[in-house]
Formats: sequence, C-alpha cells, structure tokens
Amino acid sequence: MIRIVDYGMGNLRSVQKALELLGAQVSFTRDPNEVAGAEKLILPGVGAFGAAMANLERLDLVQPLRDFAASGKPFLGICLGMQLLLEESEEQGIFKGLGIVPGRVVRFFQNQKPDDSTAGLKVPHMGWNTISIKAPNCPLLAGISDGASFYFVHSFYPAPPKDWVAASTFYGEEFCSVIWKDNVFASQFHPEKSSAVGLRMLRNFADMGRLER
Repeated sequence: MIRIVDYGMGNLRSVQKALELLGAQVSFTRDPNEVAGAEKLILPGVGAFGAAMANLERLDLVQPLRDFAASGKPFLGICLGMQLLLEESEEQGIFKGLGIVPGRVVRFFQNQKPDDSTAGLKVPHMGWNTISIKAPNCPLLAGISDGASFYFVHSFYPAPPKDWVAASTFYGEEFCSVIWKDNVFASQFHPEKSSAVGLRMLRNFADMGRLER
C-alpha cells in the first residue's frame, strides 16, 4: 500500500490516478500513525512553501515524516513535496522545512543581470524540459533515458549538496530536478503529468522494496 500525504496542498488525485493505472494500491492519509506505519509514502504538493509547512505542523505530521524518512522505507516527494524536504526556503521570506535533505530552496535567476541571456525566460518555469542523469544507478530512474522529458511548473528549486543530485535540468541555469539518497527520492517535475516516462518513474517507485540507510 502506498500512502499519499493529504495536507491540503495539491495534486493528490492526479498522483492517485496515475498509480492506480499502474495497478498500485493507494490511499490518502493525514493521520500521523498511518504516515509512520506506511509501506511507501508520497508527499505531493502545489502552492507556497510557508503555507505547506504550516499545514504539516498543524496536522502534527512534521516528526512522523522525518521518522519515516529515517525508516529505510521508500519515500517520494513531488514538486512542492520535494522542496519541503530541504532545510529551508526563500519563498516569500525564510521558512524552515523538514530538514530531511540538506540545503535551501531558491528562486530562479536571483543573480540575473540586465544583459543576461536569461532575461527572456519567464518564471515560473512551465512546460516540458529534459533531465540530465547524474546518478545512473538511481532506482527511481531505472529504464529512463538521459535526456528524457518531464513536465515542470515551479518558480523555486532545491539546491542540495551534489551527492543528493540524481538528475539536473537546465532553464537559464542548471538546477536539481531529482533528489536521491538511500530511501529518499524526490522530483521537481510532475511524473503524474509526464506521460509514459512519468508513469515509468512511478512504477519504479511502486515496485521498490525496503532500502536500508
């Protein structure tokens, strides 16, 4: 059974439908005990970082999520759910995150100059873009080709240490688009909106066994 964390922020139904299309058993939860006892866990999300963390705190889900990440069981963050894994975010101020992944969430093009080649690029980064795989042995990316295209919608991105970066993407600047270490995985793009290649990634997650830390 894959539990999807329902904390009032986002794209739960599309993730559920994609997994069920693959034959996976899926349920939603906001119960701290069910989060702790899940076989596999997905933290999705769309919206603002600060509001998302406030919801997780109000529902007493912060520590259960941290504990689950330390359990060795497969844990997947998607879009905002990826960003929440980091220590803090610069979105609309400085907000503390879950601290499961070291690093900060930053905005696109903060160092842009008037004559910069990024001047014509719009934020949010929206639409299809490719990934450059940095960790070919990442279980989440098994059977997915370097240069595969996924669907993105975001204005901020995670900046973890290099040893957490399983894939990157270029949009005026290179940024981390897939995180992986041990049993913790995350994608800045939406696999549930990324056609066959996104379904392959979700199938990889659904088929995972326990991954020791």
